[in-house]
Amino acid sequence: MGEFNKPFDAIVVGAGPSGNACAYMMAKEGLNVLQIERGEYAGSKNVQGAILYADALEKIIPEFRDEAPLERHVIEQRMWMMDDKSHSGMHYRSDDFNEEKPNRYTILRAQFDKWFSSKVKEAGALVLYETTVTELVKDLSGKVIGVRTDRQGSPIMANVVILAEGVNGLVGQRSGLRNEVSPDSVALAVKEMHFLPRETIEARFNLSGNEGVVIEAMGTITKGMTGTGFLYTNEESISVGIGCIVSDFAETNVTPNELLEAFKNHPSIKPLLADSECKEYAAHLIPEGGYKAIPQLTGAGWIVVGDAGQFVNAVHREGSNLAMTTGRIAAETVVSLTRKREEMTAANLAEYEKRLGQSFVMKDLKKYKGIPELLHKNKGNFFGTYPKLISSAMQTWFRVDGIDKISKEKAIFRNFRETRTLWGMMGDAFKMVRAWR
Repeated sequence: MGEFNKPFDAIVVGAGPSGNACAYMMAKEGLNVLQIERGEYAGSKNVQGAILYADALEKIIPEFRDEAPLERHVIEQRMWMMDDKSHSGMHYRSDDFNEEKPNRYTILRAQFDKWFSSKVKEAGALVLYETTVTELVKDLSGKVIGVRTDRQGSPIMANVVILAEGVNGLVGQRSGLRNEVSPDSVALAVKEMHFLPRETIEARFNLSGNEGVVIEAMGTITKGMTGTGFLYTNEESISVGIGCIVSDFAETNVTPNELLEAFKNHPSIKPLLADSECKEYAAHLIPEGGYKAIPQLTGAGWIVVGDAGQFVNAVHREGSNLAMTTGRIAAETVVSLTRKREEMTAANLAEYEKRLGQSFVMKDLKKYKGIPELLHKNKGNFFGTYPKLISSAMQTWFRVDGIDKISKEKAIFRNFRETRTLWGMMGDAFKMVRAWR
């Protein structure tokens, strides 16, 4: 790696959605930007499917629909509560989502991240692949002034470093900017890509054109652990996966792969994957700690964005929109300070946190800050007892067997009383309402 003669305006560590958003916005505004990615190319370590929220990307690249590698636009959302043999739940489908500019898309991260990275380079940023940042460089006052990498040569200097390195945040940890991620604030998700002909997917899910479906599920499928399962339809493949809090895996003898195999063979999921060919498998860490797990976000010469900042709304299963929004807001902060020729001090960079506080990112995370802890503390109920009781009640009610409905109602409530869960469910519901407030 050659020597760089003068400091960059900014260095971005990582080329995921948050890092790409940040690097693109700064380069587009004329800043001298270096982006460093450890993978062979952006997205090379992300084979899984994901949900893209259009609003966040429109604020960065308004015309993205004309060229981004999008799979299907989502017209139907299914939310399932599952026990071992059944599912109950709700779903919403609307032709309104077949709009000129759809709101949500399924994507394949390997393709999407690579495209986004190409836009970063088009905007004028210098991107280094297959390069790992090993530590941050600081001056005598402790201000971050650059990075060291695993390549030979002198440190690379910059006015500010944006850490978009993912949930582990190893560079920040090594440099003493943050603590190691707690195992109870991060989930391990395992995912597979199952390939099917396009027409088979559309017939199986009642779709046409580029319409798509998302299924999100919880219940006994996680074997009493805090977690969820999911299934997304892509053009010619289905993304299926399941994830649980890492600390829960440590307490059980269930492996992530066992969990995924059981989920795929559930009676409600297996027919959807029938005759498919699995070609890709991946494991991925997802920040799930919510507002209370957010680390320090700024300091002298540095900013944290995306998964590295625990920016995932676990309650609503949103991540890419928070990642891109935090990257964009970080870029806007740096651009503003650069144009005003102000130093990248801790006090000045705190403007990033102020702007975040005015966005949906912090407003949503604050609103639901108590939900992750509530679910985890009561995981035996939410991921065990309640799904079984709901299934039992549904089966009792919908089975037509000559028993009158009044007797059925009594049997359902008696079952709730005998298991002492009626008041428990009401209590948990009240706690959830309080947590929302």
